Amino acid sequence: MTAKPATILVIEDDDDQYELYEETLGSYQLVRARTGTDALACLRHCQPDVVILDHVLEQGERGLDFLPEFRELLPHVPVIIVSGVLEVDQQLRALQGPRRAHYCLPKPVDLRQLRRTVEEALRECGPAEVVRQFEALERSRRIDALELLSRSTDRLSRQNRILSKLRGQSQRANISALAREFRVARRTIMRDLQELIRRGQLPESVYPEWRRPVEETDPDSPAD
Repeated sequence: MTAKPATILVIEDDDDQYELYEETLGSYQLVRARTGTDALACLRHCQPDVVILDHVLEQGERGLDFLPEFRELLPHVPVIIVSGVLEVDQQLRALQGPRRAHYCLPKPVDLRQLRRTVEEALRECGPAEVVRQFEALERSRRIDALELLSRSTDRLSRQNRILSKLRGQSQRANISALAREFRVARRTIMRDLQELIRRGQLPESVYPEWRRPVEETDPDSPAD
């Protein structure tokens, strides 16, 4: 059985540049978005394995402005920035912090380097990166950091179980019951539902207040 090719979300408004990507990365499944806004909409029906992000996009949008949200919605998906307008300090900032990009390549991009970078991202990032983080933390014996990473992994696992439980449901979710089932606070479940709705994995009807900050919701409200 032939393995399914990796999916690459290409956020690029220039047609000539995108044609180069099609020629260079033809062995992968490419999904195109011309703006960051369109890319976020794509995530409702597309879960990419790699994101290629330009900085200057249509409608005056800037790719780096969307980087934190992409990293929140796709925490283990490598992001490759390809841009010819970023200053050195901008590139460094984009490659630092918890919501960083994994790679930053200049334009005009060396197509062989781009292909190698995509191959490396698929090989070294994603689940493999999480395993390396666990191993590094265990070696360093940083218990606080290990617990933080563990909570992040628990959150993703819990969200997958919530998604499995609520998939196909259109009525409001019973937040109190979910909180009891997963042994977490109601606010935790609310944040999980917010993220799942933002990704387009659940309909808004399961938590109509999902756009409001969780802090505005009364934690002592009656059970649903």
